[in-house]
Amino acid sequence: MTESRPMSQSRTIQTKLVLPQDSNHLQTIFGGKVLAYIDELAAITAMKHSNKAVVTASIDSVDFLSSAHVGDILELEAIVSSTGRTSMEVFVTVQSINPILGETKRTTEAFLTMVAMDENNKPAPIPAVFPESEDEKSLFETAAARRAHRKLRGELKH
Repeated sequence: MTESRPMSQSRTIQTKLVLPQDSNHLQTIFGGKVLAYIDELAAITAMKHSNKAVVTASIDSVDFLSSAHVGDILELEAIVSSTGRTSMEVFVTVQSINPILGETKRTTEAFLTMVAMDENNKPAPIPAVFPESEDEKSLFETAAARRAHRKLRGELKH
């Protein structure tokens, strides 16, 4: 497939409220809850780019940088940062906002690999992606190193 689309076309943003049932005994959100939000948003983002159903091939990295507390607002943002023939690397960031204090902080960053599927549930070709902004260019240019790391990790199976 020779079509190419701008990275910004896949950009997806979701807003969530941290509720008591989403939190632990410290009143901070469960990491697993954040992971579920990240996986869902990555899938939506990949579907927007590929116009196909997608599956999660891997969660390549997740960095929990700070906590979000009950009552905080979470803003999740995702973008397709690079593509292969049938796969997409999706970068997701999560910020927490304390609406009372007006403070915003980065809580999580993650890279996931999503694979587009055809009507027979087989991997399907997708459009390439290209960057436009400086931040997108940085993500795009460092994707090859992350891809090499994923390949190496796959070879190091125990």
